[in-house]
Amino acid sequence: MARRSTSGSTGSPSAGPTSPRNRTPQPVRVRRRTFGDLVKAFLAFVALLVLVVGVPGALAVEVGWPLPHGVPKLDWLQSEITVQTFLHVLTVIVWLAWAQFTACVLVEVKAALSGVGLPGRVPGAGPSQLLARQLVAALLLVGATAASFTPGLSQLGHGMEGNQKGTVAAAQQTPGILVQQQEKAADTAAALAQQASHAAAQAGAAHHAEEGGTKYYRIQPPEGRHHDSLWEIAQRHLGDGRRYKEIYQLNKDRIQPDGSRLSEASLIRPGWIMEMPADAHGGELVEMPDAHVSPHVQHQIHDYAKSGHHAQHHGGGASHVAPPQQHPASDGTGGHEGQPQHADPAPAHSAGHSFGLPDALVGAPLLAAGLLGALGRRRRQALWQSALGAVGGRHGMEPPTPTGDAQDVQDALLVGADPEAVRLLDRSLRGLAASLTAESRALPVVYAAWLTHGDLHLQLAQPSGKPPAPWRLGQDQTFWTLARTDAGKYEDVDTAAPYPGLVSLGTMDDSRLLLNLEAVPGIVSLSGREADRAAVFASVAAELATNGWSDRMTITLVGFGEDLTALAPNRLRHLDGIEALIETMEAETRQRRGALGAAGHDSVLTGRTGPAQHTRWAPHLVLLAAQPNAQDAVKLAELAADAGRLGIGYLVGTETGELPGAAWEMEITGQGRLLAPLLGLELDAQLLPAAQQRAVVELFAAADPEHDPDGPATSPPFLVDISEQGRPAVYARLVGPYEIIGLDTPDGERSALLHEALALLLLHREGVHPRVLASALWPRGVTEDVRDALVERLRVWLGTDPDGGARLGTDETGRLTLAKSVVSDLDVLRSLYHEATQGKGVDSRAVRGRLLTDALVLVRGPLLADRPEGRYRWLTHEIIDAQLPLLVADIGLALSAFHLEKDRAERAIEALGAALNSAPDDERLWNELLRATHATGDPAQLRTVAADLVGRSGARGLPPRTEALLDELLPTWRDGAAAAG
Repeated sequence: MARRSTSGSTGSPSAGPTSPRNRTPQPVRVRRRTFGDLVKAFLAFVALLVLVVGVPGALAVEVGWPLPHGVPKLDWLQSEITVQTFLHVLTVIVWLAWAQFTACVLVEVKAALSGVGLPGRVPGAGPSQLLARQLVAALLLVGATAASFTPGLSQLGHGMEGNQKGTVAAAQQTPGILVQQQEKAADTAAALAQQASHAAAQAGAAHHAEEGGTKYYRIQPPEGRHHDSLWEIAQRHLGDGRRYKEIYQLNKDRIQPDGSRLSEASLIRPGWIMEMPADAHGGELVEMPDAHVSPHVQHQIHDYAKSGHHAQHHGGGASHVAPPQQHPASDGTGGHEGQPQHADPAPAHSAGHSFGLPDALVGAPLLAAGLLGALGRRRRQALWQSALGAVGGRHGMEPPTPTGDAQDVQDALLVGADPEAVRLLDRSLRGLAASLTAESRALPVVYAAWLTHGDLHLQLAQPSGKPPAPWRLGQDQTFWTLARTDAGKYEDVDTAAPYPGLVSLGTMDDSRLLLNLEAVPGIVSLSGREADRAAVFASVAAELATNGWSDRMTITLVGFGEDLTALAPNRLRHLDGIEALIETMEAETRQRRGALGAAGHDSVLTGRTGPAQHTRWAPHLVLLAAQPNAQDAVKLAELAADAGRLGIGYLVGTETGELPGAAWEMEITGQGRLLAPLLGLELDAQLLPAAQQRAVVELFAAADPEHDPDGPATSPPFLVDISEQGRPAVYARLVGPYEIIGLDTPDGERSALLHEALALLLLHREGVHPRVLASALWPRGVTEDVRDALVERLRVWLGTDPDGGARLGTDETGRLTLAKSVVSDLDVLRSLYHEATQGKGVDSRAVRGRLLTDALVLVRGPLLADRPEGRYRWLTHEIIDAQLPLLVADIGLALSAFHLEKDRAERAIEALGAALNSAPDDERLWNELLRATHATGDPAQLRTVAADLVGRSGARGLPPRTEALLDELLPTWRDGAAAAG
């Protein structure tokens, strides 16, 4: 298979002691000298002879000595400029150019004959030295030293960029499966070819610097508490803070003006010089020569540029070609290969904890996004079902706050999830299906998908022609590739999910592998220790059950995971034994074969495109954790032989590593490596260890609407003192436009980040993990030093209470918490409603009315109504958008009931109207408004409300209970609706 070479996240070439493992060897042709090479060498010799010998000879014979033979007198400067004087001046210039070119030739000849290092730099001789290099290289083509001097000499006359094409071609190889390992001799040849390509790239980079195209940045001195960082430099000048690693790689271990070296990305000093990537921009950059820079700084940059050439050569040893760098779009979307590029991503195979959070989920962006989305939907469903309960103090208004392992797992999901990658993957696959349908083409069989730096590579079972734009062919005819920038152009389309059986298995270097389990031509077996196999099975089951790139699916778990069915009861089902499984799958296999034949389709892929789309073509994936006996294994193999075209996939565990009928064999090691030698795979496996599996199930169980229905009603997570004595030091208005009272507005562009961080903390009084805060504010990733600097600025901004206590602190788990003196209007709103319905308002009608009225006055609009576009994206993971309208509706209903007790229907209508401004779709509010309006005894007003309600319902019509209520209160309402229609 085409293996990925180990690389940093920047994709920059780097030296290493050994060549990378698992690389597809690229055969190297031994190039023989041809007659054309001899002609080029002869022409180069003639050109050098003319330029080095002929030019000075012609000048000496035709023009002579151009300078005065003695010291000129003052009147010579005042004499008339004749044609002869102009020719002499021009001759001097030609002599100087000749001298510079001759020096370049000597430098290039010395470097070529020595075979060591890059040629020295002749000051101000960029184009001349390039010409000299090409001529000398062509002349020496007939010699043995030319190959080590200039790789790709056949590109003579095409410039240095042409010499890098081999590097790019090798770098664009994408990981694949089903390719055997090549011979060691070819691998050695590939390493030699890569060394030559790497040297050509270095030469090109060095020449680029000589021509003055390199950009530099000088580290600025601190301003107050703010110190410059590579992250912020990359953010300002490259448009993406995550590209700080590119700056680091360009400058690592190079000698700085103060004699020190850059060894850690977080440790930079004022006065240091940073070489910048070619696409850097901004007024603070220096591009030599620069007249606006002092001679001292110019001298520093000049010396630093020379250290760069030395550093590139000094690495020695074998080199490797890194994958092509693909920078994420600067539109604030998700990262890459689908995972938020945080500065400290955890290994996916680890079952341990990183900064208090489970590594396995932090390093699984697609799995985490699926689980987080499903958990949010489950919690919203619980809220809506709870809303049907009694008004006031109803059970389930505040979902229980997770604690212990469940809290850690929830935070890990928030940190690791990349919903943007899921959205792009789903849209890209559906968009491809729609394009193929428009061209009357069938979907190709896809064995696997690779996500690499946000780009999507589909590995096909066989060549399927040219893909529809914007897809393109990859490294060969069996790869279809879509760049991340093109994926962002896709919109939602109404077509069936083409490859719902794709599931993450792990990562190799910078690529994440998704295996299409339903397309495998037979059984996939998994061997290894039982606990390790269970972690793989749980991860596969959880991602398949919650992924966002499928429509409908059946996942049958056998021998494990009975508790996992809580994640998606409509998808996951559990069987106790293999006998029941075989009986079930025999019946389904017969049914699917018959259905495909009756429909005239050769496979389910044909049924997923065009007008024949139907939910019966949804996949059925079987996960069998325990090894079957020999007889059952044969039966399964017979069923799986035709499973690929039927949309059925089998993943079966085995203790021995041998399973009859297994098409693909994999092994999970105790170190978390997923091996498939025959497929050429060696991955860092994606796992869901037992401890994290239990915590995930606990989160879903607690969110179940049927969980503990008779338990006590939960209280708000934070109750404030609503008396005059409880006036807070800092008061934030979140319900409506965002306002903060009690703090000065921060200066500069960091003000928005500080406001957003405070809003997140106010919505989570239980505490926010620093990594959750970082992933919320920087969804595409951020370094620890930048995160910690923001936390410190937030701490300083919030200040301290009169007793000296900081208003921003940390709890025993390291989570950030706010002091009780920092309060939001949402806290007050919850506290007022709680006190009115479960506190003093229960025994005092007057107190209840006052508290409910005060609460409704606080509602000024939706949550954070004026938040800027592109910020506060973490709110999509929250359920506050569902909680707040329900809370406002509860307050309006309680206040309406309060007024109707005294027959004050107009006051009740006023309260309900105020609540409807924030919860316009709450059926309970409309029903109560109909009752209150009916209580006024004004039929015309009731007809107006009914007409308004019918108009709002649109094509979907009124809910059944609302229709029944209208039939009771206004029997003629249907006549009015028909007339309006």
